[in-house]
Amino acid sequence: MKNLVDFFIKVGELENIPKRGWLLIGEKNPQTIADHIFRVAIMAWVLAKERKTNFNMERVIKLALVHDLCELYAGDTTPYDYGQILPKNKKKWPELFDKWPRFPKSKKLKFSKEKHRNERKSLKRLTGKLPSSLKKEFLALWTDYECLKSKEAKFVSQINRIETLLRALEYAKKKKTQPYRSWWIGSKERVDDPLLVKFMATLDKCFPNQKIE
Repeated sequence: MKNLVDFFIKVGELENIPKRGWLLIGEKNPQTIADHIFRVAIMAWVLAKERKTNFNMERVIKLALVHDLCELYAGDTTPYDYGQILPKNKKKWPELFDKWPRFPKSKKLKFSKEKHRNERKSLKRLTGKLPSSLKKEFLALWTDYECLKSKEAKFVSQINRIETLLRALEYAKKKKTQPYRSWWIGSKERVDDPLLVKFMATLDKCFPNQKIE
């Protein structure tokens, strides 16, 4: 039981770790990793029900809960970090988020492999003292999410993107100078689930002053 207590304490630390993207745009009260995981899980559950597809609902929720646990040790890296495009002047960082960063395929692949390796190592460290069956389940779920093997993983991955878009729109509505375009662009390029495309169209209507062409 002591190992379980230690694990829960470590997971609780995610409540105090802000999402990196919100720090980069200068958000004063940034969403934490735990905040993000919670809303992704709620959105995944509700929207999967709305989808009326034969999803394994337990798997949907577990994938949502597990997907960012690895950031406890690996950190929450953004394309702006691994692309090494952040200027020294921090005041200029928010400007970068008006467009989605583009990199050569070889560079994207290199950073993707490095990120995957670091996050896998982090998750194994976090779950290292759990019972063997639990360790295997955590790693299997996370690997499914990362590699998009199951239909549930593909769905939750797109919800993850939409949750960050929603947060960006909320920040931009509260403070008009906050950037949001890169989240719109990234979501429109990668979200193709019919229900989630419809959901994004609704976001367009709910945030009329935060649109992109």
